[in-house]
Amino acid sequence: MSELFGTLSDGTPVHRWTLERAGVRVRVLTYGGIVQSAEVPDRDGRAVDVVLGFGDLAGYLAHPEPYFGALVGRYANRIAGGRFPLDGLTYHLAQNNAPNSLHGGEFGFDKRVWDAEPVADGVRLSRVSPHGEEGFPGRLEVSATYTLDEDGALRIAYEAVTDAPTVLNLTNHTYWNLGGSGSGNAGGHELRICASRLTPVDGDLIPTGEFASVEGTRFDFRQARKVGAGYDHNFVLDKGVTETAVEIAELHDPASGRVLSVASTEPGLQLYTADHLGEPFAPGDGIALETQHFPDSPNRPEFPSTQLRPGGVYRSETVFGFGVRG
Repeated sequence: MSELFGTLSDGTPVHRWTLERAGVRVRVLTYGGIVQSAEVPDRDGRAVDVVLGFGDLAGYLAHPEPYFGALVGRYANRIAGGRFPLDGLTYHLAQNNAPNSLHGGEFGFDKRVWDAEPVADGVRLSRVSPHGEEGFPGRLEVSATYTLDEDGALRIAYEAVTDAPTVLNLTNHTYWNLGGSGSGNAGGHELRICASRLTPVDGDLIPTGEFASVEGTRFDFRQARKVGAGYDHNFVLDKGVTETAVEIAELHDPASGRVLSVASTEPGLQLYTADHLGEPFAPGDGIALETQHFPDSPNRPEFPSTQLRPGGVYRSETVFGFGVRG
């Protein structure tokens, strides 16, 4: 189901699509590909929205920086110094997270209105990102398809092609609170991540190039434990890059019994505990689990490549499954 959600200042309409299956209801906006809400039941069958977001378009326009629920691109996470080399040329990007580029620049995919068309059990969003948009090379034809599986799991499948060599790294930036949006701090949720290593960062949150073991550190989530606070780090998933989505993480709220499982084709997972959220939310009110390639990969040949070339097809898929535990 599609309905008008609001209108931008230039008159562009923004629509909201509602997906419903197996007791789960998810709403997706054409503005920024935003997952506006996800209503899922607790152990007693009571459904609440477990996504941080806003009830109107004005809320998203007034609070762009936290990237609430957004489709992030062309490059999720940070690129050091706002520049990267490719085929002997250096491309310069906006330093919107000075001195680095973050989440696609000043006017990334999260602030664009996407075309939408219905598909079986969901909606397909698409747009053309022209050559030079936010400094990235290549005319990019990109889509993100949001569907609900038979069991109510939210599946996001990305696909893109380019007419010139470029780099690409897409993710979804939903903040999850399994107790319900507005229920308070999510630091008491229990988290498990299938990662034995992470990429340490410098003071600007740029990877140093090392791969560090999580053993004996606060980054060891191989066994489920309370999340706490103070995380904005990329975990190196044990499975690496895969053609099909493999389970990589699980988030559990003991109070409600709700469980969020995350499966992906991606090699990395950025855990962000939202320590800098402001009004109308408070720090720690949500947890972002961003499936991705690694930060600053265009400047790190030792990392899995994020290059996309003419004739190739970018494909990435992430599945958010919902369940309960007694």
